[in-house]
Amino acid sequence: MKNFYTLLAIGMAALNLRPLMTSVAPLLGTVQRELGMSGAAASLLTTIPVLCMGLFAPLAAKIGDRLGLERTIWASLLLIAAMTGLRGAGSSVALLIATAVVGGIGISLAGPLLSAFIKKNFPRRPAVVSVYSASMTVGAALASSLSVPVYERSGEHLNTALACWAVLGIAAAALWWSFARRGAPSKGRARSILPLRNRKAIRLTLFFGLMAGIFYSVTAWIAPIAINFGYRPDQAAVFLSLFTIIQIPVSLIAPGLVSRWGSPRPVLIGCGLFELAGVGMLLLGLPVLPAVIMLGLGAGGLFPLALMLPIAEARTPEEAGGWSAMTQGGGYILGAMGPLSIGALHDASGSFTAALAILMVAIAAMIAVQWGLGGSRS
Repeated sequence: MKNFYTLLAIGMAALNLRPLMTSVAPLLGTVQRELGMSGAAASLLTTIPVLCMGLFAPLAAKIGDRLGLERTIWASLLLIAAMTGLRGAGSSVALLIATAVVGGIGISLAGPLLSAFIKKNFPRRPAVVSVYSASMTVGAALASSLSVPVYERSGEHLNTALACWAVLGIAAAALWWSFARRGAPSKGRARSILPLRNRKAIRLTLFFGLMAGIFYSVTAWIAPIAINFGYRPDQAAVFLSLFTIIQIPVSLIAPGLVSRWGSPRPVLIGCGLFELAGVGMLLLGLPVLPAVIMLGLGAGGLFPLALMLPIAEARTPEEAGGWSAMTQGGGYILGAMGPLSIGALHDASGSFTAALAILMVAIAAMIAVQWGLGGSRS
């Protein structure tokens, strides 16, 4: 029963790590139209949280050491819920950007510390990260698939469609309160250290950055790309939902395959090739549906492994926090450039051809990095 409650807490926390961004993605055109934003400016709403997740992730381990692991996760969930709910106060560029910044800080704290929490409670089962990853994907899928219906049924109130996801954060914070009460920092416990000189940690950080850049670029722009291909906005929203839903079963399966085979390389490269095929289809102007399926299969396997491998390398929860803080910190900083670059290239050229070509290059570079990630310590 204790393990079930712990897994439920991990899942509920992870549900809140994506709706702040993915609720905006299907409404990106509406945001541009209602607030008069350019493509590059609108992409900041997905870029800023990712950038904050990178900039502040290295602080997560330090804050967790000082306040306690569970207390810090609980506080970060409250912060995410507060910033998401604040979007209901009105629709303005300043408010959306401010909540993206502060909400991104909350996500940056919760992400690495959930990895440390998994290492603490399941020290010999890093594949438990599949619960973390699948739940995060479910949260992204809910926000991306339901934001447009909520917008339409609320009388086309943009602030309501973006703020309703605070309910998930409130529920998660309530569930985590029992952990927070017992989660005081232990005196004399080992402290989290970033493995800045470890070559494998550097390779994992580079892999995480390329993976995140590709993932967030697709998340932010697959709907506008589909509309550019001639699909209706409601059809484009379905493609975004499909992209996220496909990832759920894949994210549950991929960590188990790595644990069984003893090496992440085949799964990593296979998922990279799926993404390469998906972007290639879009670049050739082929139907969006099979391309989205390929992209979902690839992203669904890559994200949980990017979360799992640092945990597998660590010996203690503190090491897991340090490794995860470094890979997610540096990785998200690199990844934040993806959606912004797509928006800027589209504004400059008026099409997505150059942007898709850049994504192809990024995926090829990611596969090259993946080849150097052999067996893990687990």
